[in-house]
Amino acid sequence: MFYWGNSVSSMQTEGGWNEGGKSLSVYDIVEPGENRSDWHFANDNYHHYEEDLDLMKDLGMNMYRIQISWSRCVKDGDGEWNEEGLQYYDRLIDAMIERGLEPMICLYHFDMPLSLAEKYNGFLSKYVVDAFVRFGKGIMDRFAQKVKYWLTFNEQNLYWQPAIAFRIAGYLQGEKTVDELYQIGHNVMVSHVRLVQYLHETTDAHIGGMLAYSEVYPATCKPEDIQAARKWDTFCNRTLLDVFAKGEYSREMMRWVKTHNIDMKATEEELALFKNHHEDYLAFSYYSSSTLDASSIPEDTTPNYYMMYGKKDNPYLQTTEWNWQIDPLGFRDVLNKIYQNYHLPVFPIENGIGVQEEWDGIHEIEDDYRIDYHKNHIKAMKDAMETDGVEVLGYLGWGLIDILSSQGDMRKRYGVVYVNRTNHDLRDMKRVPKKSYHWLKKVIASNGEIL
Repeated sequence: MFYWGNSVSSMQTEGGWNEGGKSLSVYDIVEPGENRSDWHFANDNYHHYEEDLDLMKDLGMNMYRIQISWSRCVKDGDGEWNEEGLQYYDRLIDAMIERGLEPMICLYHFDMPLSLAEKYNGFLSKYVVDAFVRFGKGIMDRFAQKVKYWLTFNEQNLYWQPAIAFRIAGYLQGEKTVDELYQIGHNVMVSHVRLVQYLHETTDAHIGGMLAYSEVYPATCKPEDIQAARKWDTFCNRTLLDVFAKGEYSREMMRWVKTHNIDMKATEEELALFKNHHEDYLAFSYYSSSTLDASSIPEDTTPNYYMMYGKKDNPYLQTTEWNWQIDPLGFRDVLNKIYQNYHLPVFPIENGIGVQEEWDGIHEIEDDYRIDYHKNHIKAMKDAMETDGVEVLGYLGWGLIDILSSQGDMRKRYGVVYVNRTNHDLRDMKRVPKKSYHWLKKVIASNGEIL
């Protein structure tokens, strides 16, 4: 079966931030700004998820990837289990299954319990690793009989990228050193592997690692640019894929760690764990691509930092309002990079275009740009499958019913369904299909034959 579906996170959809026994996450205390909502209401799926599930069923979707909120299920992340929160997810998952939607669960999507961030600096601490593994095992015990597809971390390679790693790891104070970056990335990987092993030991469910895989090209054909792009890919993508598929970090990265005296706080026992696990598929998100100019990168910079210095726009690509460059061929290339090197099924579980849109209250939103984006990316995926021989499990769009963006900005809309709220006015949250909704329904009904 090929899966067509939708992906979301808990904090971008649920709301109900102070209901049902939920404790605080780092997102719950973020103040709204000029172009940023708070996270208190999102799309209020905590109370009204059935309407969105009905829309997914009408679209013909057969999978919905959600995230289980750690803070909703465990008091302060390491306390007592909250049965009321678990029952919410029981109801949500049952409602999905009733509509023919295969559930996929992600366990962590950047929303560290506030208490663990304040006390331990999030995933910098091995205590937090243990707390997360306890949470993950409990969720697997509760739901794995009903849920057969799992992820541990959303976009796990971001924990190796300094521009975002500290924020999403629940790190609140410190110098943000290279050592700390590598400690966070490694602790997250240890958490992932421990939970992969547990799921396989105790259930018949499937699980895989997930990356945010943006194609990064050399800015020119200069050998230095080509080398920089390759090293970036090795340190921020391939080294994680090597663990997922081969059980060890990239040798190039580990040599850099040794010669530059980076303290990952990795134990021999932890590294041995990597060799004794296996993944069922390799998942990734894909939105855009960019280029890398080596001439802007200071000498002896750790490759994880290259994009902070050398990122350049690609003059050959169109770009969105948020300067995300549209590149369907890059999508095909990433599908091939993963599959041809690791020979595991590949699962693109986020793809979409964020655009500012307003509904006049009467007329359907004519979002031909969204149709073009998804059409071209689905075609690129089909080319990877039919021409290149890539084994692809499905295609899940991101936030196909409008949700808050990762920055909390409701102006950035990914959906084929408009949600009638703004950053600072909840309005009636009415769901309004866009032109792309009807197009996508035909695509899914034809299993991708009619684009």
